[in-house]
Amino acid sequence: MSVILQIETATTSCSVALAVDGKVVAFKQINERNIHAEVITLFIDELVTSANLTYAELDAIAVSSGPGSYTGLRIGVSTAKGLCFALDKPLIAIETLEAMAYGIIHKDDFIVDQNALLCPMIDARRMEVYCALFDAAGQKVRPTSADIIDEQSFADELNKQQILFFGDGADKCEAILGNNPNAKFLSGFVNSATFLTQKAADKFGKKEFEDVAYFEPYYLKDFIAGKKAL
Repeated sequence: MSVILQIETATTSCSVALAVDGKVVAFKQINERNIHAEVITLFIDELVTSANLTYAELDAIAVSSGPGSYTGLRIGVSTAKGLCFALDKPLIAIETLEAMAYGIIHKDDFIVDQNALLCPMIDARRMEVYCALFDAAGQKVRPTSADIIDEQSFADELNKQQILFFGDGADKCEAILGNNPNAKFLSGFVNSATFLTQKAADKFGKKEFEDVAYFEPYYLKDFIAGKKAL
């Protein structure tokens, strides 16, 4: 039996899930900016306690590794690494956009067109987004990148097939790309630690673990601090 604690803080959603043998048995989530540091350890403790487990009974810690919010990623990865060090447990990293694609494919109330491409998007400020393209089976067909969205974005793909855009970065792109009949937008998508489940279980089975001491989040871009208002 595998018991994996899963942490997602790369986006506005702060989410923690507990999965046993590849099935989520409990999770907690709040979709709100700048609250991750306040609630992440509380969520973790509540899940472990409610499942009548001790921390020692966890088999691994899985974390959404980015790209995404610089601060959010630091909080999630630091928390995961701290638990791994303290408990002597392995660390599993899952790229955030891959997890988001999994979340859409396995969404209970949504059917993905098998000929469509999936484009999870994470807001990277202004008209820039972190994004990638996946097929309906979840295989990445265009690498992760930081793109500034304009009328020509995804033009080659949209000329050939439908693309489903989703995530907090997609909301601001609909006004630019929404006139294309092959561009479909899914509103209300909220990222979740539950989306890490399949890949975390697969990696645990294959013992694909990270070096806890040296692992860093996948920032994709350098952090640029904003100026404080005078």
